[in-house]
Amino acid sequence: MELFGDGKEKKALSVTQLVRRVKNLLEVELGEQWVEGEVSNLRKQGSGHWYFSLKDERAQISCAMFGARRRPGAEVLEDGVKVRVFAEPSVYEARGQLQVIVQKVELAGVGELQARFEALKRKLDAEGLFAAERKRTIPAFPMRIGLVTSGTGAAIRDILNVLERRAPWVEPVLFPVRVQGKGAEREIAEAIRRMGESGQDIPPCDVLIVGRGGGSLEDLWNFNEEVVARAIADCPIPVISAVGHEIDFTIADFVADLRAPTPSAAAELAAPSGRELKERVEAMRRRLERRVEDRIDRLELLLENARRGVLSRGGERLLRDPSMRVDGLRDRLRGAVEAAWRERVLELRSAARSLEAVRPARRLARQREEAEGLARRLFRAIEQEMAGRGEKLDRLRGLLRALGPDSAFERGFSITMDDQGRVLRSVDQVEPGSELRTKVRDGEVLSEVRKSEAR
Repeated sequence: MELFGDGKEKKALSVTQLVRRVKNLLEVELGEQWVEGEVSNLRKQGSGHWYFSLKDERAQISCAMFGARRRPGAEVLEDGVKVRVFAEPSVYEARGQLQVIVQKVELAGVGELQARFEALKRKLDAEGLFAAERKRTIPAFPMRIGLVTSGTGAAIRDILNVLERRAPWVEPVLFPVRVQGKGAEREIAEAIRRMGESGQDIPPCDVLIVGRGGGSLEDLWNFNEEVVARAIADCPIPVISAVGHEIDFTIADFVADLRAPTPSAAAELAAPSGRELKERVEAMRRRLERRVEDRIDRLELLLENARRGVLSRGGERLLRDPSMRVDGLRDRLRGAVEAAWRERVLELRSAARSLEAVRPARRLARQREEAEGLARRLFRAIEQEMAGRGEKLDRLRGLLRALGPDSAFERGFSITMDDQGRVLRSVDQVEPGSELRTKVRDGEVLSEVRKSEAR
């Protein structure tokens, strides 16, 4: 044993004691701290404990996260992600290894960015840039759609695929910009401004889609810049914001006239479906048919009511007013059908103009010809039906003349009524002294009953 100085033996610490003193010193003197770095070598154990290293350009330290799934922010841990951890420095005694015990995690820089986001949101909201009354309606039938996005990203491919499928007649006009990185927000704002002015080099657009595909908060941050928000607010063209995925929200979404959850959804909101337009034309045709059928049914009901009234009450004169009403209804029906048809033709022509230079133009032309043919057949059917109704009415007039009371008078028959105007059918209805009126062909005969005898 080696002796020093005074020859007394120096007491040595055990390794455990030394490590424990270092551990106590770290935990008591240093305490819990926020540490920032890049995650590497992440290992998730079946016990629920996660282990990883946190590193920067010059050093790294081991980290342990016990019961990780219950810890706030654990879901963001991935290799290569830059994070901030709230942790307690300690020493793993078995190996004498310095480590930190992690309590919670958050993405590096998220707190600062979120604060900036909320501050700008409050500022622009106070100015009224988010107000619903200033938002414009997206046009129903745009012929040209402007696109402010990356010319090489997945977003532009998704938008073009949707437009080609739904509305191949729409002309997309791309203004390619950077959608990520320093200074990209100024490119986006300038593109929005130039698309709104639409000079000789940029054709005028009916609606503008501004956006990009998904990403982290940092990736989408250019759409949270004030310069982009004010460019959208000042744009004279209605703007659809399509930034990131459905769960992502940016300042651009709040300022835009319409927010779409994804770029593909923005294309669907901006362009009408050709199939839906065809269904609308077909629905108009069915409504026209129902309207004509309803009018014919009502006319038949009027004719039937007139027929029953005339035959039950008798008299050719009673047919005059119904005949004139039928003639008037015939004219009104024809005028209404023609007006309705002209209205539908105008609607069809308007739809046809909107679909000019469209690939399905030939099919629409055939459908228009079919509709016109149907209208011609419909008019012919109506005219034939009205002619048949007129012939039936003429036959009824003749039948009334043949069977009515005037015809009976011509054949020598008469009608006898009491002084109350009731038709006399039995001798029991009169007594001696009763006054009677007998109606003949050319007048009436007044008489007094002297005696009545039953057969």
